[in-house]
Amino acid sequence: MIDLRSVTAGLVGLVTISFVLFYVQYVWRRRKMPPGPFPLPILGNFLQLQSEGLVPSLVKMAKRFGPVYTLHFGSRPTVIVVGYQAVKEALVDLGDIFLDRGVIPVFEHFYNNSGLTLLNGENWKQLRQFSLLTLKDFGMGKKSIEEPLQVEAQHLVHYFRSSNRQPINPSTTLSCASSNIIARVLVGVRYDYTDEKWMKILQDLRDSFQIISSTWGQLFDMFPKIMIYLPGPHKRMFHLLQDLKEVVKESVRNHQEVLDPANPRDFIDCFLIRMKQEKLDAKAPFDMTNLIATVFDMFIAGAESTSVTLNFGVLHLIKYPEIQGKLHEEIDQVIGREREPSVDDRNQMPYMNAVIHEIQRVSDILPMGCIRSTTRDVTFHGYSIPKGTDVLPVLTTVLRDPSQFETPEEFNLKHFLDENEKFKKNNGFMPFAAGKRACIGESLVRMQLFIFFTTILQKFTLKSLVDPKDIDISPTESGIENIPPAHKMIFIPRE
Repeated sequence: MIDLRSVTAGLVGLVTISFVLFYVQYVWRRRKMPPGPFPLPILGNFLQLQSEGLVPSLVKMAKRFGPVYTLHFGSRPTVIVVGYQAVKEALVDLGDIFLDRGVIPVFEHFYNNSGLTLLNGENWKQLRQFSLLTLKDFGMGKKSIEEPLQVEAQHLVHYFRSSNRQPINPSTTLSCASSNIIARVLVGVRYDYTDEKWMKILQDLRDSFQIISSTWGQLFDMFPKIMIYLPGPHKRMFHLLQDLKEVVKESVRNHQEVLDPANPRDFIDCFLIRMKQEKLDAKAPFDMTNLIATVFDMFIAGAESTSVTLNFGVLHLIKYPEIQGKLHEEIDQVIGREREPSVDDRNQMPYMNAVIHEIQRVSDILPMGCIRSTTRDVTFHGYSIPKGTDVLPVLTTVLRDPSQFETPEEFNLKHFLDENEKFKKNNGFMPFAAGKRACIGESLVRMQLFIFFTTILQKFTLKSLVDPKDIDISPTESGIENIPPAHKMIFIPRE
């Protein structure tokens, strides 16, 4: 007969020994690392992070432990870096040490642990250099990309004019416009706003990031080996991206069939040509897996991140009609009502430039930044951080650092305008991160935001359906990405 008391005592003893061993290992591993809240076995600091939401909890803990502290995402220790000064030191001053990509379970599953986002070391350097040069060859950051931007902006004008002053939610249309710019460079195509299949893919992309930024997505990020087998909404975030992945795969197959090495048409062609050149080098990153993952990643960045900024932007414009009025005056003075806006106009339009920068700052679309990993042992702020340790630079604390921004929680154009109403730069403006691993498409995004916002406001007045004071622009989810709320608005033509 089983003695239940003996079994219970044995289980209690086993749990106690496990806890003691965990504590000893934790103390030994953490003896020289940055301080932080005590983690529970398996759960880590999950419960503390959920008390007020992930991002607010990260900010609040910095007030207790300082700008550099340690958290456990599940059993994974991660150094959290907060505030302009500490983030700048990590990403810029010591950029080569904090250069590797850290663990991102969600994206590792999406990208099959490959592609520009996730690679490290020499493979990452080769792939990044190739991607930068190739994107520049197809106009990124150059005058030659201006015409496609202007054409796409006119498509937006036509679409908004066709709404006939009826309330619409421009979210998916702005996402399609954003995706078309990067699609031209990557695969040489443009999608119409009435293309139901493509619009569904973009909506699925938005829905996927909604889940990724929710508690379910955070659970998967902390406990991937467990969550992958459990039912729940997190399962859907992978399914939602499958159609986009199939589009990328199909496009690659089509490019292979008609590839002309002497006349590359876009990024995929260039990558396929490089694959043939490097086919004898087994260590080179130019293979089919990295091609699909890289194009997939760039599509997500081009379609999602830029469109989120545009969506937050139009919400700010209807919330602050007085800002719209001043923008209309500047546009009329510098460009007029008929000539298409040009990137060169940006230097003559300090108010528009400041508005776009402040929209990016307040929208804060990637509040947690993107996780890094140390390439070697390093002493940082007096603490020892071992090689291979995950490091999270929390970008929201840079964009809202009171040492850089006078009223960090408010929409304030003085952050980017001097006393003479001239545009001024601000060191705390890091929506694209910083250093060698900063966003590869930063120059294209800057051009795109300027052309789109300026063209829309040249032709329309954006009007809210409710009192502007009642508009809430707070994100519906805040995790990996800040998700903008859905709002309908009216596009009134400026006659």
